[in-house]
Amino acid sequence: MKILVVDDDVELRAIVGYALRNAGWLVLEAGDAAAALQVVEAERPTLVVLDLNLGATDGLELLPRLRERTAAPILILSVRSSEEDVVRGLDLGADDYLTKPFSPRTLLARVRALLRRSGAEEAAEPIVAGTLTLDLERQTVTVEGKGPVRLTPLELRLLQLLLARAGDTVPAERLIAHVWGSRGYGDKQLLKQLVHRLRRKIEADTADPRRLVADPGAGYRLVV
Repeated sequence: MKILVVDDDVELRAIVGYALRNAGWLVLEAGDAAAALQVVEAERPTLVVLDLNLGATDGLELLPRLRERTAAPILILSVRSSEEDVVRGLDLGADDYLTKPFSPRTLLARVRALLRRSGAEEAAEPIVAGTLTLDLERQTVTVEGKGPVRLTPLELRLLQLLLARAGDTVPAERLIAHVWGSRGYGDKQLLKQLVHRLRRKIEADTADPRRLVADPGAGYRLVV
């Protein structure tokens, strides 16, 4: 399940993304209207969190264009709290409206409620790809029917994205952004170390990895 966060404030986007990632969701980010439309077309997110102040394009102008392209729930997250803005946002196709400042717990509760209403809650079920089963709720991975192995939060987020894109090479920068967020805490060396630790849990031989393979200069790919 993918959640798109649309906000031109890099810091706030990172805070929202961090809360959503810790809750077990894949997070996509866009800083303006054009990027948001591109991500919606390419990734088909399950839910959109939309800020209204997006620089050149107002979020209320973007909202109908998003609604033309996706039936996913849209949660407006904005500092604009007037009744006029709330009513207009809902009339233009938003499913809920949350004003800033906000509590991360409230944000997560609103997201869960929208997912329940849209019927997307089943996406929290274990993810199965080939001989791998990832249980997000228990934070475990099962390989070839063997007993489940516990994952750290970073390992969980890394494997989650690789499984979602199974068979495709995921760029290192995309993996870093998903695992550590967009605040610059991660880098390629830390990613390499994390990949090594995850391989110890899913590979029969870490010296000859067959599942989590590196594509030099491009990124990493999960073979299922």
